[in-house]
This record gives sequence, structure tokens and C-alpha cells, in this order.
Amino acid sequence: MKKFLYTILLALLMAPNFTKAQEAAGAVGAMSSFPVVYKYDEKVTWYFDLASTTFAENEDLYIWIWSPSEPDANNWENSSDFAKLKYEGNKVWSFTLTPTLYFSKTPAEIAASAGFWFRLKNKNGSKQSEVANMPYTDFTTFYTANELIRAYPTKPTLDKGVSILFNANLAPGFAGASSVHMHSGLNDWDLKQEYQSWLPDIVEKTKLKDLGNGFYKMDLVPKDYYNAPDGYEMKNLVFLMVKDDWAGTTPDQVLYAGAYVPPPAPIFGFFPLQISQKDFLGIYRKNNEPGVNKLIYTITAGTKVISGEFTGGVAEIKGFVNLVSELKDSPALSEIHVLVKDNKDKTISDTTIPLKTLDK
Repeated sequence: MKKFLYTILLALLMAPNFTKAQEAAGAVGAMSSFPVVYKYDEKVTWYFDLASTTFAENEDLYIWIWSPSEPDANNWENSSDFAKLKYEGNKVWSFTLTPTLYFSKTPAEIAASAGFWFRLKNKNGSKQSEVANMPYTDFTTFYTANELIRAYPTKPTLDKGVSILFNANLAPGFAGASSVHMHSGLNDWDLKQEYQSWLPDIVEKTKLKDLGNGFYKMDLVPKDYYNAPDGYEMKNLVFLMVKDDWAGTTPDQVLYAGAYVPPPAPIFGFFPLQISQKDFLGIYRKNNEPGVNKLIYTITAGTKVISGEFTGGVAEIKGFVNLVSELKDSPALSEIHVLVKDNKDKTISDTTIPLKTLDK
């Protein structure tokens, strides 16, 4: 154990750290992978959240990794194209690889290594992240666990990956299966992805990856897989496994979604709280639903109708209506009626606002 720890510390000290001036970009943030769990000889995409670093939006970045091996050795000042990351947006970058191929190592050699130790850097190495280690989840205990189904994570969320493992050896009637498929849906079959054996594209989409010896795996991101609309709340994922062309099925299974934290409720209002027809009427709405970017108003003031719209985003939409100009030729009014809708034709407010009487 001491020798192993010494090896790790030595690797950290020996990691590229040249004497010329370099900018420390900061620590790598949250890291994830898709598939969530994978074998070392399986293609995988790693994701790196660099929001807290000084790397610029859409900057060309590269991975410099020295464990389990150093594929881009001797190229610190001119990283190779094969080590370049892909920009995903929102200061998240990704890197796709098959570990056994990228590191020229067997699965056993990678498993016996110190893990995936790296820095992220710009092309010439003048800017670099702190040393980081890409987490890896060893799921091999599933092979001897006597479990029919296991999911990583156990409580999936709508927009994050989930890996579902299936032990067909424990499912009666699945012996000799040529393929296994998942018949599934979200929220008790509200959004379905049925297994339709007569449609080749659906056959491929619902097919589990064969891990060998009767073990299978399905990897998916629920929002993408089920084409869930914006704002959809995932409560559960229900499914059953199917052998070949419905030659056998498992009992229904369910995965409950991770704790759903709803966004704050929308807040709508007018300001100031008291107005006359010689004021500006402010209208605002905060914490809007995804896709809501307009407030469309219709104001009925006596015989005059005033209409218009304000634009904004999820955080806030606001604007002012110039009643001074709009009602300058109107007689004295005691009230106005205000109808406000969003760009999805949803009524936000339908109300009558009293007007202060001005002294002559």
C-alpha cells in the first residue's frame, strides 16, 4: 500500500510543470461520463465542467493524461489533435475515447493502474488546470450479485445519463436470446418508447448492449431517449426487458427519479401599486417557464385599447406602458382593465386596476 501511495505522489510531482510562466486556470469542476458505467474496452465520453476556471468560453482545450499511460508524451507545448476536447456549451467540454485503444493497455492493465490522472490545457501549455482524476465506477460486482436489475445512478434524473444492467440468467425464458430489448416509458407510461420488432430503427434504439455471458446494459439520457418536452417533470422510469421478438419478458420494473427540485414559482406584478392615467404602468414576471420569452398585454381604458409586448427570458420579463401618452386625450377614468398573456397564449393576469383621481 505504501508503495502504491508513493507512486501516486510521484506521478503528481512529475506531472508536466515546466519552469516557464504558466497561468493556473483553476480546478476542474464536476466530471461525468456517458455511459455512466462502462468497460475499459467500451467507447465513452467524459465531460468536464470548467465554469469556475479562467478558461474562456469555447476555448480550444486539450487533455494531457499520464496515467494509465501518456498518449501525447513530449507534446506539452504543442498538443496533438487527437487530444483535443469538444466544446459542449455552458463552459462544459468533453473528450471521447475507448480507454484500451487510447492508452494502448489491456483492461487488466488499466484496472491495475493508478487511474485516470490528467490536466486540461490550451494548445501550447501556457494555461493549465490543476491535476485531476477522472472517476471510474467498477460495476463488476453485478456479475456475482444475483440481481436481476441494477441502475447507475439508482435514482436517475431527466437530463443526465443512466446505465441499466440486466442479468438475463435470472430471467426465465431468456436463455439463448439473440437480442434483448427494453420496452419502457416515463411516469407510468406517460411518454413511451415501445419495442416494435417490425421497425428496424426502433429495434436498434431499444436494443441492450451485450456484455457477454447473459449480462446486458442499456445507456440513455431520459430527456433525449423519450423526447420529453421542456419543463417535463420526471417521476419514474418504468420498463420491462424483452427477448428477441417478444419470445420472453421480465416483470415490470421501476426506477424512481432523483429528488425533483422544482424551479421557484413565477412572480407576476404591476408597479407602482397605485397609478393614475398620467403614470407609467410597469409589468413584470420573474421565474418564467422554459420557452416563455414574451408578455403580451391588452389594456382597455374606456373606449381606447392599448396593446403591445415585452420580451425577456426565464429570469425576468418586464417593461413599461406609457399611459401618459396613450391616455392624454381620454376623459378622466376610474379604472383600466389589463389582460396579460405569454407567448404560449397562457393567460398570466386578467384584472381591473383602479386609477387614482388627480387633483385639478
